[in-house]
Amino acid sequence: MSRSRFLAPRVLGSALAVILIVVLGAAVWFWRSGGEAVSGAPLSFRLANGMEVLAIPDHRAPVVTHMVWYRVGAADETPGKTGLAHFLEHLMFKGTKDIAPGQFSRIVARNGGQDNAFTHYDFTAYFQVIAKDRLPLVMEMEADRMTGLKLTDAEVLPERDVVLEEQRTRIENSPMSLLQAEMNAALYDAHPYGRDIIGHKEEIAELTTEDALDFYDRFYTPNNATLIVAGDIGLDELRPLAEKYYGSIAQRAPTFERERAPVVWPDADRRVVRRDDRVQEPTWLRFYPAPDYAGAGAREGAAFDVLAEILGGGQTSRLYRNLVITQGIAASIGAWYEGSRLDAGKFGLYALPRVGGALADLEKAVDAEIGLLLADGVTDEELERAKTVIAAGAVYARDSQRSMAYAYGEGLMTGMSVADIHEWPDRIRAVTADDVVDAARSVLSGRVSVTGELLPGEGA
Repeated sequence: MSRSRFLAPRVLGSALAVILIVVLGAAVWFWRSGGEAVSGAPLSFRLANGMEVLAIPDHRAPVVTHMVWYRVGAADETPGKTGLAHFLEHLMFKGTKDIAPGQFSRIVARNGGQDNAFTHYDFTAYFQVIAKDRLPLVMEMEADRMTGLKLTDAEVLPERDVVLEEQRTRIENSPMSLLQAEMNAALYDAHPYGRDIIGHKEEIAELTTEDALDFYDRFYTPNNATLIVAGDIGLDELRPLAEKYYGSIAQRAPTFERERAPVVWPDADRRVVRRDDRVQEPTWLRFYPAPDYAGAGAREGAAFDVLAEILGGGQTSRLYRNLVITQGIAASIGAWYEGSRLDAGKFGLYALPRVGGALADLEKAVDAEIGLLLADGVTDEELERAKTVIAAGAVYARDSQRSMAYAYGEGLMTGMSVADIHEWPDRIRAVTADDVVDAARSVLSGRVSVTGELLPGEGA
């Protein structure tokens, strides 16, 4: 089984919208520390070697979440070697001079902890959740594999087969994943966001030990990394540990400066139709070009979150109430905003027709609802309900150290500052009805889109 958790967004609907909003909201809502509300932003500093360090105190239990984030992801790979960022994520567990292959996770588990890793288009990260008194242990181990990874064909080539099997399982064996891959390619065209994080099968199959080590030496350097520790620790206590375990690591490559070509959106609407004998019921999807959080700015970025909640964030949303409950034309429906990327985001809709219903009728009904929102705006009741839902989700999610650490890490890796992330609740609360309509017009009115249809095979 693969240990990787590469983050290609594939789960659709209100669940994804809630995840995106709650994770970001969780990072910025007030959390409790020692029984008292903490309203200040997390504190940070930079080591002499360029590594950034961030502490997120939460003293309710003697537990910490330790994360190391590298500012490199699938969108930074050399053309022809797609999948390398995710492949190296796997290989980081193959051992060093001091830790035998496969022993890293076993040592963490023996000490009562959990660990994992994930790859995104714009970053790769590794984490451990463990008792506070074991924090020095995992810091020493993570620092060791930042500098001392040992790879040979004996470890690399079998793991390459594991990644290929993961690609077959998650992409080739999933009709929905195949449809979304085609839609992303149509939306983002030649930009790396237009391909799957896991990479192209034929290119994965050609990756070598030398490829992995070259990637490691170029990008896995402290000046390209951020340490985030959330839990029963403050910055004053974290600082000497960070200096001890990471501060002595020398820079072995220049700080990575990205030089990506900008996203070029399609110049006309596109439609992707996929038939598959494994599909029992049809599904309708649509992707709209949208800015990322950092590119949108504080006001518009928050408005996109509120728009997604009002339009299709759950059973109280406009699309659900009108098309599922009132008209009965849809069995399920939702909307989401995907803004956690460096170069560009997207706004998405999905819908499942009721049994026996036609996708064309469902699409017409969705377009009609969007037209009404653009023409008539949103009500005060819808606006307040959406902001309350986002706030409630954030309050619930703030209880997770891991969610807090993840959200700050993702925000920092995709162009936001600590202040941007910390102030997000205030920005959500400040969103007005006019802001929501402006956001809707910027992505839903007269803009191009990519529409997808997933249909049963001809023989179904």
